[in-house]
Amino acid sequence: MLSESTVAALAARLATAEASRVTTHQFSLEHPEMTIEDAYAVQSAWIALKLAAGRTVRGHKVGLTSRAMQRSSNIDEPDFGVLLDDMFYSDGAEIPAGRFIAPAVEVELAFVLDRPLRGPNCTLEDVLAATGHVVPAVEIIDKRIDPVDAATGRTRKVFDTISDNAAAAALVLGAQTFKPDALDLPWVSALCRRNGIIEDSGVAAAVLDHPANGAAWLANKFAQFGETLQAGEVILAGSFTSLVAANAGDEFRVDFGPLGTVCFSFV
Repeated sequence: MLSESTVAALAARLATAEASRVTTHQFSLEHPEMTIEDAYAVQSAWIALKLAAGRTVRGHKVGLTSRAMQRSSNIDEPDFGVLLDDMFYSDGAEIPAGRFIAPAVEVELAFVLDRPLRGPNCTLEDVLAATGHVVPAVEIIDKRIDPVDAATGRTRKVFDTISDNAAAAALVLGAQTFKPDALDLPWVSALCRRNGIIEDSGVAAAVLDHPANGAAWLANKFAQFGETLQAGEVILAGSFTSLVAANAGDEFRVDFGPLGTVCFSFV
């Protein structure tokens, strides 16, 4: 296990990387003994710095929900990060590209809870019962840690991604909301257009067979730490498209069919 002082130092480096828009060296390369628990400790310490600076928690994200991504990361479960108040944008937003280092977008569904969601043994049905509404969403991810080490060519590991708040940077919520029982959630699909060109598409069943399973996994994971997902929180359940890189000047239109569109641009 990493010492408390090391965890604090790594969290401070993430804060500096985000503020300077310059990635920091891979933590797992410097600390080969690093564990998943260490990575979440670094994430928590970084979030604590943000909360001390006046940010507030508005929800959580689930990542690495596909088996392919889990295999590539050498883990057998998803990961999670924290959504803060300054990460949220509305449909039609002009998003400053300069606040990110290397942004990319993923297509997701967001579950907005109207009552607490607790594990252990939280099920898909529990998630649907606790959800006030579902919203089409796009997550914007970023990298505050070197994706590839310049000296060795080594790619970052899951310990780095988790430390880096599971790459969470921002999200855009659609204008339309839906009751969970009004949708066949696994069959929700989307087309992701960048500058008018379809870059990727997907169906929500790619998230653990049903997107609500992402939120159920998170509730059960939180129970291991004695924590509960709270009413009012937004839960990004996991992406069902691959990453699409974003640059200043790019315009995105994500078409969810009958669920409407989520549109935004990077300026």
